[in-house]
Amino acid sequence: QVQLVESGGGLVQAGGSLRLSCAASGRTFSSGAVGWFRQAPGKERKFVAVITWSDGRTVYTDSVKGRFTISRDNAKNTVYLQMNSLKPEDTAVYYCAVKRSGSLNVLGSAYEYWGQGTQVTVSS
Repeated sequence: QVQLVESGGGLVQAGGSLRLSCAASGRTFSSGAVGWFRQAPGKERKFVAVITWSDGRTVYTDSVKGRFTISRDNAKNTVYLQMNSLKPEDTAVYYCAVKRSGSLNVLGSAYEYWGQGTQVTVSS
């Protein structure tokens, strides 16, 4: 079993920054990927970014390219999402998710484990 715990959310003004963390426990990974997704009130969950455990390849959704950076610390079994130049439209609950094998994937259905989410609110 895998447990994922997100942290780092909060309230920030537009233009500000936050760094989210996703700590995995229960097992270690040498393959697969970790993704970040977000869900705004009344909207469906959407892909944000993903990184592979093994070689750190990344994919971002277009709306966050150049502003968000996903990274990993394999020794700590932790993935980070550095969010800069935040906008009000980035407001959402952010979830991390793990897929145990395979390549990068932007579909939430491909991920087996999910965290509880952390709220990010960007004020204008």
